[in-house]
Amino acid sequence: MTSAPSLIELLRAIDDPSRLRLLRLLSRMELAVGELAEVLDQSQPRISRHIRILTEAGLVEKRKEGSWVFLKTRLAGSASPMLAAADRMLAAAEGEDAGFAALCAEDMRRLSAIRTAREASAEFYFARHADEWDRLRSLHSDDSVVEAKLADLLGLDAGDGDGAPLGRLLDIGTGTGRIAELFAPFASHVSAIDKSNDMLRVARARLQDLPPERLTLLQGDFTELPFGDADFDTVLFHQVLHYAQLPELALAEAARVTRSGGRVAIVDFEAHAYEELRERDAHARLGFTDAQMDKLLADAGFALDDTASLQGEELTVRIWTGTRQPPISHIAAPRRNSHAKVRPNP
Repeated sequence: MTSAPSLIELLRAIDDPSRLRLLRLLSRMELAVGELAEVLDQSQPRISRHIRILTEAGLVEKRKEGSWVFLKTRLAGSASPMLAAADRMLAAAEGEDAGFAALCAEDMRRLSAIRTAREASAEFYFARHADEWDRLRSLHSDDSVVEAKLADLLGLDAGDGDGAPLGRLLDIGTGTGRIAELFAPFASHVSAIDKSNDMLRVARARLQDLPPERLTLLQGDFTELPFGDADFDTVLFHQVLHYAQLPELALAEAARVTRSGGRVAIVDFEAHAYEELRERDAHARLGFTDAQMDKLLADAGFALDDTASLQGEELTVRIWTGTRQPPISHIAAPRRNSHAKVRPNP
């Protein structure tokens, strides 16, 4: 990650009203370049120039998602005292500087329109796929029942999200973002990843009220996660592993990014013969047996913990949880007694 700029670099980077407004907008939520241009009513080339200056100074980070480029502030929640102080200064200025406050208020009004447009896009996507999702849901137990059981296996009290018991949470194959949204109150930070741009748009609309410093939303593949080793305390696969041609690779990647002692939870179907799901919905696997999942977890470096079974009309939903074991090289060898006598073999 880019280091914090010098004070001179910081002051030069923010020495422009538009860049100050951009930083305040990005403190609310992650936004695309085009969305920022719409809010500030400026051309994309002009916005791109401001973004380049802020990015080079290390105040903003950007990522590409398909043909879109999204921006996120590095000020909010920064470990750098100077960057964190800059964020507090801008927040204070919005409260005390009448002129700046008026600009920010107008920006927030336009940002509200962006939020509404995202929600409308998500609703359109839901409507377009409602029939196929309803058809699949009719085969298994109610989503709310599955979610409640998953929360129970993770030891969560639905009435209290204090303490962030899930720590840094990774939702692999986030889809609509429903699971990330559900468990966000119990996590210190949520990372959600999906391969589909369409699904990410839905997830972004659902998760847009989560503070940007507590959310990372990325496009990517579960066999090549864009995260460092041991980055997460809890990793979730919710109805996604059956899409994996090689689930062992997906679980190996999950193990790589899970800290020793961290947890994994997999929600998927028990092995079944509903061949239509392979043909119509591109399921690569028709569920998993307990023996298969036990081996997959063990080979990846997880020890199987609690499980649950929820019977539906046609399909049974299974939940498997596991704990990340320390790498073998980190397990101390038995200490030899230096005073013990070594006996020769007879």
